[in-house]
Amino acid sequence: MSLKEREGKTEQIKAADIGMKYDADKSVQDLKDKQKGYKWISAFFDKKDTNISLELVYDKDLLKKQFDKLACLDSKNIVEPKDAGIKYTDNGYVIENEVMGTKLNKDGLYSKVENSVKKLETSIDLEAEKLYINPQYTSKDQKLVAAKDLLNKYITSKTTYKLGGQSEVIDGSIIKQWIYVDKDFAAKIDEEKVREYVQGLANKYNTVGRARNFKTSSGAMIAVGGGDYGYAISVNDDVQTLLAAIKEGQVVEREPKYSKTAFGSISNDIGNTYVEVDMTKQHLWFYKNGALVVEGDIVTGDLSKGNGTPTGIYSVKLKQRNATLKGEDYATPVSFWMPFVRGVGLHDAYWRQEFGKDIYKTNGSHGCVNCPPAVANAIFDNIQVGTPVVCFY
Repeated sequence: MSLKEREGKTEQIKAADIGMKYDADKSVQDLKDKQKGYKWISAFFDKKDTNISLELVYDKDLLKKQFDKLACLDSKNIVEPKDAGIKYTDNGYVIENEVMGTKLNKDGLYSKVENSVKKLETSIDLEAEKLYINPQYTSKDQKLVAAKDLLNKYITSKTTYKLGGQSEVIDGSIIKQWIYVDKDFAAKIDEEKVREYVQGLANKYNTVGRARNFKTSSGAMIAVGGGDYGYAISVNDDVQTLLAAIKEGQVVEREPKYSKTAFGSISNDIGNTYVEVDMTKQHLWFYKNGALVVEGDIVTGDLSKGNGTPTGIYSVKLKQRNATLKGEDYATPVSFWMPFVRGVGLHDAYWRQEFGKDIYKTNGSHGCVNCPPAVANAIFDNIQVGTPVVCFY
């Protein structure tokens, strides 16, 4: 018996090697039995021909040994089948052809060989009998083609983030690190990798709480950190926007999605409109578009009672006329109320006769910045909600 294999190979299982022969013993014995005694007389007058049937026999153990010796079943000769795949090249994503391999369904092959021996078949075409284990996906599979096309669409996307005077570009060279094909050959975007990238942008460009170099009205260059003012990228919102752009293959220029923004640019977020509170000098300046609107002595939080005004950069949260400031042991009406952090704000202090000096050390406020009424009024009339308030010693 000849086995026709892949790659033009053939192998033989010879009849002699499996003890294959015809067994006529039983038929001959039956004929002899008829000729015993007087039976031969009746047989003499019987004009019928006598046929002797030959039974084919073989040694199953020898067949199994010859089968197990086949080169096509030797692990050294077996090439595993491999699905077609998708790989990235300089020309984008392309389909990598499948490997058909030479791995066989061993049980199926043995069953076919055994049946063929019994039927005296002289050859078996392993390919035609579908005895090879083939890859699941070939290069013609529409699922694979669709995944390749979708990946190529993804890498055509380009998002240019505008961050003040700086840019960050996300193009195919980055996107290809985020996309993949799953086990079912569906094109996917690894959202966690996209999130890591956007979080990296946030870590690099967020300014909330970060120390800034600040030139004071006195001419000194200082570092001011802390507070809640500045830019903060909304990572969750930006991830979804970026994912949508990639999926659509969009080419866009945009700012990140922010959860907090500032008056100035991301590279100089304080800008040129701000309130400067120098608590060592107990003096305040308010600049609008770079021009000084008003300045004056102030009284900040009482240090002796642990009520010091917090340092840092904050933003004005609201403007309110004729508010009443309340605490555990006080309720004080003011005409101009501009809070910037946790109930601490700028306001007029009509009850004070003096401002500045060292008053704040022993007779300061509950934490607010007490201003002369005229100063508070001038600030209130010109300031916008969101304006930074820079507080430092």
